Amino acid sequence: MKKIWDISPPIDANSPVFPGDTSFQLNWTAEISPQCPVNVSAITLSPHVGSHADAPLHYDPSGVAIGQVDLQTFIGPCRVIHAMGAGPLITMQDLKHKLQHLPERILVRTYAKFPEQAFDSQLKAFAPQTLTALADLGVKLVGIDSASIDPADSKTLDSHQIIRQRNMRVLENLQLDHIDEGDYELIALPLKLMRADASPVRAILREL
Repeated sequence: MKKIWDISPPIDANSPVFPGDTSFQLNWTAEISPQCPVNVSAITLSPHVGSHADAPLHYDPSGVAIGQVDLQTFIGPCRVIHAMGAGPLITMQDLKHKLQHLPERILVRTYAKFPEQAFDSQLKAFAPQTLTALADLGVKLVGIDSASIDPADSKTLDSHQIIRQRNMRVLENLQLDHIDEGDYELIALPLKLMRADASPVRAILREL
């Protein structure tokens, strides 16, 4: 049996969201009782709560929704790289110690302790040039433990635009506190939401 590591943060009413975004809420529409055999809940949330995959539609008005995105990129060999000393923008210099023989997917850890209870307005993000260089090396998916690959106050989303131009995929809000640097198998499938700009994922790593 291969070991697996869950890299998805817990989702509940305390999960941080971008200021102005929709937080997680759960209500019960049915509860077990003598008249009812089941519990049934209704949830409301932004698809950017917790670990999630952005669709091209998130940053491109003509981009496809997440339910139309090919799943292949979200499964396969990946490398976890630690860059806790980086910032505010992650550069290739921050990643250079783990760039040899890169797989098509990389996940970057920036936090010593993932912020489960509060939104981090000073989150670390990718420099756009870093994503261009990674694409040139054959990387097709980048993941990060912060809430965005762009600075929280960015209005131009330069790194998201590189993702769009290079047809890359992105995972955000991964919880990598307990993950050593190295190579793993990534499995992080988005839901088949045919009109949504993103989807929650239950992201895991599995030993190769």
